[in-house]
Amino acid sequence: MSAFADSGGVRIAYEVQGEAGEPVVLIHGLGYDRFGWGPLPERLAERFRVLVFDNRGVGESDAPEGPYTVSQMVGDTLAALDAAGFERAHVFGASLGGLIAQELALTHPERVDKLVLCSTAPGGPKSYPMPAAGLEAFAKYPAMEREAGLRFMVENALGERGVRELPELVEEIWRYRLEHAPSLAAWQAQAYAAMTFDAYDRAGGIAAPTLVVHGTPDNVVDTRNGELLAQLIPNATLHVVRDRGHLLVWEDAVAVAGLVTEFLAA
Repeated sequence: MSAFADSGGVRIAYEVQGEAGEPVVLIHGLGYDRFGWGPLPERLAERFRVLVFDNRGVGESDAPEGPYTVSQMVGDTLAALDAAGFERAHVFGASLGGLIAQELALTHPERVDKLVLCSTAPGGPKSYPMPAAGLEAFAKYPAMEREAGLRFMVENALGERGVRELPELVEEIWRYRLEHAPSLAAWQAQAYAAMTFDAYDRAGGIAAPTLVVHGTPDNVVDTRNGELLAQLIPNATLHVVRDRGHLLVWEDAVAVAGLVTEFLAA
């Protein structure tokens, strides 16, 4: 059931799953709302209290005029944490959510226990650029018919293996996207936040124990960015998942949940 936090006048929709355990907040990526995790929240809720929320621009949250910044989206995360009564939490960020998670850990370290960064990058010009397949998809998508464009983006994010071997997953995620995709303006407002973020020279200040998880090949965020994060963050461990794409959290939720649970419980 939806509840709402107030982030400087912007309504942020959230919910908490799980009855017991340490708090965990999941921060999603570009264009995905709190229902876009596949079975991951349910799996984690077996052990933790899991906060999921809609970033500004998606789902039931407000979509103020953009562009957005990662700092604004950190404010939204804090509003959701406060509304849920979570003084501190483990933080899991995927893609754009991983940028938000980094900024949260840097600017509000007192709110972060352990940090998981999935399918993400430190940002800025020193990071590895988006692979060619991703650049092509992001360039084409705004001009495509909605249904075809959303399928194209799902297939790009899953990658060749996912499209070839998991056609039913392609259909599942595409149906989700048809029902939940934000407006193009809101998508572009979030994309601006991702494109203008740069923590490369600041990532060394992240104090939280950190697990970096990345699939390979990833058409959206070059896998080598996971290696960069593991090198830049002092107390970080890298786990690369072979033959998985950018939507690793959905494509292999059982394995990701097990990996994250082991890390957070240690």
